[in-house]
Amino acid sequence: MSEPGTAPWRQTELSRLIAFGRGAALPGSGFGWLGTDGKVDESQPCPLYVNARMTYVFALAHLQDVAGADTLAASGIDALASRYADPVNGGWFSSVAWSGQVTDVTKSNYAHAHVLLAAASAVAAGIPGSEATLKAATSAIERHFWSEAEGCAVESWNADFTESEPYRGANSNMHSVEAYLAAGDVTGNPVWHERAASITAGLMAHARANSWRIPEHYDQAWRPLPDYNLDRPDDQFRPYGTTPGHSFEWSRLLLTLEAAQADPPGWLAEAAVALFDKAVTDAEGRDGHPGLIYTVGADGQPVITARLHWVVCEAVLAADALHRRTGEERFAATAARWWGDIDRYFLDRQGGGWWQELGQDMTPATSMWPGKPDLYHSYQALLLPSLPLSPTAATALAGQRTAARGNQAS
Repeated sequence: MSEPGTAPWRQTELSRLIAFGRGAALPGSGFGWLGTDGKVDESQPCPLYVNARMTYVFALAHLQDVAGADTLAASGIDALASRYADPVNGGWFSSVAWSGQVTDVTKSNYAHAHVLLAAASAVAAGIPGSEATLKAATSAIERHFWSEAEGCAVESWNADFTESEPYRGANSNMHSVEAYLAAGDVTGNPVWHERAASITAGLMAHARANSWRIPEHYDQAWRPLPDYNLDRPDDQFRPYGTTPGHSFEWSRLLLTLEAAQADPPGWLAEAAVALFDKAVTDAEGRDGHPGLIYTVGADGQPVITARLHWVVCEAVLAADALHRRTGEERFAATAARWWGDIDRYFLDRQGGGWWQELGQDMTPATSMWPGKPDLYHSYQALLLPSLPLSPTAATALAGQRTAARGNQAS
């Protein structure tokens, strides 16, 4: 049996994960919220970000020649054009019910960033309808979410884009960086990479000033709000305190941004290392148990000690990227340790997929996340170590596919 994290092990787990994720397909089009049994949980909403993430995953799977993945990706694109699209005001609603009724009319930057990522990746994969979705996504973001004055993205709007939320979030801007890099790679328009660099510079200035813990919450003037959600510390998207998992995610994205530039600033790699090291200190081994905790307070003390699958996914990706970038063996050793945790604790070999949340004792829990809603983080964790740091996944896979077909033809 292959060692956890090695290429053969990851390929086996990719196949198993895709087999599980096929169950998310809804009748007609789009994707629902997967339960622990691999079937859609009809009691849960169908969030826009989940549909976009699953579309993204199946676009990548199609580029890996997974049978039927193109049909599933096309289904997700179709749902974006029908179930979620606002035909009057543009953009996409945040959530719909199983029945198709819109249940959340908010226009969210977080979700729109995932739509952009899905659409750009689907274009690279040649998925029908994706060109129009990418055009709509870039238009919505440029009209409503990108703020040239701030050099970052605004957080959310009401349905008709007349009222903007007086809040700015590091999380949604981080996903904007990921999506903008993908859009830039697919379209060839350098403005998307420039915007990704602008967001990164702004947020990393805050991180540097905060001992390399990234403040998550800001007012509309980008002043940190350290007590935000103090009364709701386990919020799924805006938890109180700082989130080591996001530091890992940022660390990886900084190296992707660096690799995408002909003459990158030296601080990108330095910041990637600093973020990673602080996140390890904050997240690992804090309560005498394995795994990486969710959040810490301003003093670095644990707040929410749940072990979420996405945190360890981003941790292994950051460690892998740093090892490839620096050559330092400590990063490879750390990644190997975390792959061991994934193999031992997070893989559900009976029900399929990955457990989304573990308790302090490293057994499945549901205090924050019911079911196994999507494959986004786990699929990337298994795939990205086989790809270069830049370009982004869909463009890299499309290039490999073209090269392989050219070799076969010759």
